[in-house]
Parts: sequence; C-alpha cells; structure tokens
Amino acid sequence: MARLSRLALPGYPHHIVQRGNNRQSVFVDRQDYELMLSLLADQAQRWGVAVHAYVLMENHFHLLATPQTVEGIPKMMQAVGRSYVQAFNRRHGRTGTLWEGRYRSTVLQPERYLLACMAYIDLNPVRAGLVAQAGDYPWSSHGHWLGLRNDRLLTPPSLYWALGNTPFAREAAYAALVQEGVGMTQQSELTRSVLSGWVLGDSGFVESLQKLTERRMVRARAGRPPKPVVQA
Repeated sequence: MARLSRLALPGYPHHIVQRGNNRQSVFVDRQDYELMLSLLADQAQRWGVAVHAYVLMENHFHLLATPQTVEGIPKMMQAVGRSYVQAFNRRHGRTGTLWEGRYRSTVLQPERYLLACMAYIDLNPVRAGLVAQAGDYPWSSHGHWLGLRNDRLLTPPSLYWALGNTPFAREAAYAALVQEGVGMTQQSELTRSVLSGWVLGDSGFVESLQKLTERRMVRARAGRPPKPVVQA
C-alpha cells in the first residue's frame, strides 16, 4: 500500500510529532533541549511557521504550528532535523540516524481542537508521570502561556487571544483549561489523527479542505462500494 503523503496547508494548524529511532533518547542533557528550541525558533522564523505549542520529551517531541506556505513546515522540519542530528552525534560521539523516519503530522479544525491540542501537548509530561503539574516541566510551552517566561519560539493563535481581554485573563483562562485536562475521547482523537495523518475535524471542515487538494482527508470506509441500481 502506498504511503500516505503528508498534508501541508497554509493557514491551518498542524499537529506534528517526531520520534527517536526505536524510541531511543534524542535529548540527553540540558544542552540538547536548548539546542532544539534554538533551532526550532530560528527555522520557524526563516520559513514563516507560527509555533503555538511544543513539548520536548526524552525520546520524541510535539509541535502545534501554522505555516504561511505549503513548504513552511517541511522545510523547517528538514533543517531542524538535519542540524540537530549533526550536533547531537558530534557531542555524544555517535553516528547514524537519530529519528524514526519522517515526522508525522495532521491538520486540525481550529475551533474544535486547537486549544485542546495545546493543552494535550502541555500535559504530555503529566501523562508520562514526569511531573505532577504541567507548569513544573521546563521543556514545554506551558510556562510561556502562563506568563512565567517569554519564549521567542511561540506565537499566540487567535483563539488564545480570545480567552480574555488582558494578559492576566488569558493566562488564567488557559491555566484553567489545562487544569481541567483533555478528555479521553479528545486525547484518543488527537493521538490517532497525528499518527495516521488523517484530518481531525467535522464533516464540513473535511469537505472544505478536500476542495484544496486531491489528497484524501479521511480514511475510506471499510467494505465494498454498493452495486449500482439497475433500472427495470
């Protein structure tokens, strides 16, 4: 079966995951984490990609980002991946591949899933049992959206601005959203969609995207197509 091509649509949020080969560690020490964030910030700016959320885990990382052009995310990820592997191998005295093939990504319907995906990403360390609270983890976007630090990598989406009329109101609203957590159904949807590459959204959203590209948006229904009705 042919491999599903990645979807890249300007102006729409993309959930992205890149894993280490055989789930090996891709971040060993503080310098590794800092290098990745620096590379992402530089290349996101270079290729016109607005990054809304991220988390760097020991053997993988997540991004939520909106590109300005079709090539924005692919070019950013290619440049970051290549530069990071070269530096990582040099520092840690290793050779060969680091990543598990190509990154995975999908497009999300912003009104239904963008803020949920931000929370899902920020809560990754909590789900993994690394910290009790999302704000305790240093390598995610959560601290920025709570006003605890200024992260040059991040760009607020319009839906974040809509959380309140002041920075304090937005920070409090987002903190409450993350504290409430992401339901199991949405967690499952977000995980499945990014690993499969199928669009995450309602039928109207899927139909609107299908007009922009020939690439299929959702998995075809199982079973044979119905036979045509023969007129008597």
